[in-house]
Amino acid sequence: MKAILPYLKKRRWLIAAVMLVKLIGTLGELLIPSVLEYLIDTVAPTRQRGLVFLWGGAMIALAVFVRAVNVTANRMSVRVARESTFEIRRDLFHASLNLSGGQMDAFGLPSITSRMTSDSYNVQSFIQASQTIGIRAPFMLMGGILITLLMDRGLAAILCVMAPVLIALVIGISMRGIPLYDKVQQGLDDMVRVMRENITGIRVVKALSKEDYEMRRFRAVNETAAARDIRAGIVMALPGPIVTLFLNVGLTLVVVFGARRVNAGVTQPGVILAFLTYFNMIMMGVMGLNRIFMMMSKANASAKRIAAVIDAPEALPPIPEVEAAHTDREGFLVFDHVSFNYDGDAGQGGQGSDDTTRFAGSSRQKALNDIDFAVKKGGSLGIIGATGSGKTTIVNLLMRFYDPQQGHVFVDGRDVRTYEKDELHRKFGVVFQNDVVFVDSVRGNIDFGRNVSEDAVCRAAGDAMAAEFVEAYEDGYDHRAAIQGANFSGGQRQRLLIARALAADPEILILDDASSALDYRTDAALRRAIREHHSRATTLVIAQRVSSIMALDSILVLDEGRMIGCGTHEQLLETCPVYRDIYQSQMGEVA
Repeated sequence: MKAILPYLKKRRWLIAAVMLVKLIGTLGELLIPSVLEYLIDTVAPTRQRGLVFLWGGAMIALAVFVRAVNVTANRMSVRVARESTFEIRRDLFHASLNLSGGQMDAFGLPSITSRMTSDSYNVQSFIQASQTIGIRAPFMLMGGILITLLMDRGLAAILCVMAPVLIALVIGISMRGIPLYDKVQQGLDDMVRVMRENITGIRVVKALSKEDYEMRRFRAVNETAAARDIRAGIVMALPGPIVTLFLNVGLTLVVVFGARRVNAGVTQPGVILAFLTYFNMIMMGVMGLNRIFMMMSKANASAKRIAAVIDAPEALPPIPEVEAAHTDREGFLVFDHVSFNYDGDAGQGGQGSDDTTRFAGSSRQKALNDIDFAVKKGGSLGIIGATGSGKTTIVNLLMRFYDPQQGHVFVDGRDVRTYEKDELHRKFGVVFQNDVVFVDSVRGNIDFGRNVSEDAVCRAAGDAMAAEFVEAYEDGYDHRAAIQGANFSGGQRQRLLIARALAADPEILILDDASSALDYRTDAALRRAIREHHSRATTLVIAQRVSSIMALDSILVLDEGRMIGCGTHEQLLETCPVYRDIYQSQMGEVA
């Protein structure tokens, strides 16, 4: 729970006010049975109607006052919980955005999602309840015991025996529930993962008629999550029936012994009625403590998971330039004998993109092995190779989503490790594999919060061959994209993404399989527009089509993480059999 304390310290005076108001309300509740006892045993026997109405009115007024005070305290506690959770979610979101590729791989997107939703909700519920029930329950318990001791020590002895046993029982069982809720949240992570996979791939599921198969997958993780939740719920619910049993036994004992004491003239009838009310209050206090411990168990597990992300070490911090390697090689972009494995460093995390998931262990082949090339400023490089050959990994290292285990990556003569993250990324305009169209207008998707001028947006759309379909909409650039750009075709989405990459006139343009959904005529027009209007940009094009890269300055051919060819199209046709085979199979020509 230490993770949420800084957020609560900011509101310590408001929290203190909530607790004070709630304490006043609880003390008012504790007074009501005493007023009832005085009314029955002292005022009623006088047969003075006015006095009876006066004390009866006092009870009603006290009840109304208590209700108003409790409502006020509850509203204040909701404000504290809402504002604190808002900041927790904000910091969690900010931390998630700044995780490195390896850290994101280690946490997993489904887990980040459940931490943002269910975990933050558990913390919010506990913050709110701890200010209200957390004050009311112990004061109701201790105050009730104290008042009953002053009223009738004989009957109070029943409570003094039962209350400590119940409190110890509640605390002991609640402590057992804390580790169980860690497993509950892990089960929710797995369930969210399967749900996300199915929602994202719903068309594939339907196309292959695999609804029953996916239902079985979901049922398995759902049953596991439910079983863990049920087990934790059973453990944490045990105090409820036990407290109820003790309550009924205690009430029976109070009635039996109280009746005898009344008959003996030792105790007044009003004391018995007040005592029964206080007994209920005391048991409610015990139940309140049980509820607080249950919520604390959930919140403690959730707070640890949230803190793991927020307190994660800075992702790949910049290294002072004097400590970083330099290169004398000519080139704006340089890979200097780079080797990399996604699982080769504990700090990197787990697997990467689908381009590299096959390299999952340090004993297996590296994702990249001794990659060495240079691209001059304003030049262009095409990268081609089979799936899993390491093409996307080159982009990940160039943008420093990961650091290589061997070798160095340079941008504009500087090791990428010497750059501040924003300074490095501002140089890039990039379209990734499976990139995202956001729920926003076409203009908003192209601009993406960079305050690009209207003219730049329109030019980028024109260069990306997107203007022709965007301007056909009645609302033009104000046309709104659906979730994941579902109201656009695959080619239209790719053209919007390319327009986004071009809009800020980047120094480095990376197109990672960005034209796979485009027809050959549109692809050719796109390449021509980039050459004519963005010639100053240093361009990297990752493609499966030879036609998309054959006119570039040089081409890098990868196979299982290794360079097997690098040169111009003509040179590779002569020297690289793999490239020649790709060209002949796609172009239908014999070199």
